[in-house]
Amino acid sequence: MARVRTFVAVEVDSAIRANAAALQKTLAKSGANVKWVEPANLHVTLVFLGEVDDRDLHGVCKAVKAVAATEVPFPLRASGVGGFPTARRPKVAWGGLTDGSADLVRIHAKLEEALSAVGAYRKEERAYTPHLTLGRVTDEADGNALAAELPKHLGWQGGHTVVDELIVFSSEMRRTGPEYAALARAALTGHAATA
Repeated sequence: MARVRTFVAVEVDSAIRANAAALQKTLAKSGANVKWVEPANLHVTLVFLGEVDDRDLHGVCKAVKAVAATEVPFPLRASGVGGFPTARRPKVAWGGLTDGSADLVRIHAKLEEALSAVGAYRKEERAYTPHLTLGRVTDEADGNALAAELPKHLGWQGGHTVVDELIVFSSEMRRTGPEYAALARAALTGHAATA
């Protein structure tokens, strides 16, 4: 039985990708050794499932489609930068998300419930923080170099996009980095609340 490394995410448009790539180049001038995310791979993870049995993928895709059917498309804005676990000791550099962030948190909670019900997910202890992963730091010295650069870019503006679908991705590690493939796309087809 095959196992597929799987996650659920939303994509960002080409303008946000281009702005994020420019930010990565600027941050790289810090000299920190960072494994930068390829611009084509930039996305906002909603739920990381890890290794999923291929026979369980149908249930995962069905659960994601059910959640998508309850949501309407919404605007998403990328702005600001930070780091996990903190901007002063970053292991991960990220682009922030403002408008649409509350929508992502709500969808994440719905996905957690739906995917737990099909046995494909175990709830995480830490709170979900929507973000755009820009790169991962290789060691502490590099983290310090990057930490000195991040505060200079707090006003970064990455642009706007509209989120209109949830995507179930597979992730395969290659020598050149991860390769993502969309296993299912689920359009946000819910109805807007009327006042």
